[in-house]
Amino acid sequence: MSHRTEGRPEDPVRPEDLGRPEDPGRSEDPGRSEDPAPESPSEDRSPERPTAPRARSASPGHFTGSASPTGTWRHLRVTREAGVVTVTLARPEKLNALTFGAYADLRDLLAELSREGSVRALVLAGEGRGFCSGGDVEEIIGATLALDTARLLAFNRMTGQVVRAVRECPFPVIAAVHGAAAGAGAVLALAADFRVADPSARFAFLFTRVGLSGGDMGAAYLLPRVVGLGHATRLLMLGEPVRAAEAERIGLISELTAEGGADARAAELARHLADGPALAYAQTKALLTAELDMPLAAAVELDAATQALLMTGEDYAEFHAAFSGKRAPRWQGR
Repeated sequence: MSHRTEGRPEDPVRPEDLGRPEDPGRSEDPGRSEDPAPESPSEDRSPERPTAPRARSASPGHFTGSASPTGTWRHLRVTREAGVVTVTLARPEKLNALTFGAYADLRDLLAELSREGSVRALVLAGEGRGFCSGGDVEEIIGATLALDTARLLAFNRMTGQVVRAVRECPFPVIAAVHGAAAGAGAVLALAADFRVADPSARFAFLFTRVGLSGGDMGAAYLLPRVVGLGHATRLLMLGEPVRAAEAERIGLISELTAEGGADARAAELARHLADGPALAYAQTKALLTAELDMPLAAAVELDAATQALLMTGEDYAEFHAAFSGKRAPRWQGR
């Protein structure tokens, strides 16, 4: 079983580092060759024995362009193990406060992982005493005071792109929360499919306390759908912290663990998901997101089309074979 760690040096972050392709934090392999064009399918032209074109299995590489995968992420620690990716916010001395570069790395990493086709689950965790304290007061809040409107709009759009990437990536995302999940950190946890937390966890949507709208990064869209409009209004208007017991009661936490157990339980859940029917999970996540704003008639039609598609898949046939053979299914994610 392979286990790879991608580190990040302590480099200063500048406001202009908003994740452009030439970002020096993203290393590229200039020697990477382009994928070969797909071969033409063979065809039998005999009138006596006409055959359909032969089906070919396409690897994820057939659908990528010329850009090389990023080798090193400067602002995150990324580890992989058998389909599970763990992304750790690793600024423990700043309670994992986010910088411009951290936002850009999260956005770009999620986009790369979504294209890979090999990721089955992702854990988002924080190193040290807490999950994430939000945007760095000096490196973001102080720096944004010097930006013009166009750059401020670009930055705020980038933060929203991170949340969209969490919601739209084709694999489950699990937030392992301990200590503070504040501001943008609370929204990152909110965007995850599962929030596993220990009793030290506390959530605070602090945006109004710095003079901004509580509806930052999609919080006003997501939070009412998770905890209801009444609780969401209180949390986003007042910015008061919610401790683990209350967060579990109102549905903000998916699972409450014993003290210090969030990371281990999140890893266990990720392993369970990674070993399961990945395509079924991906489609379930897509439907949960898409159907939030659909009328019932459109939702059940989308459900029907999705089930018809999955019924042609290998995992559906594998379940029947496993059930008939009285054995556990061997899921392929296809």
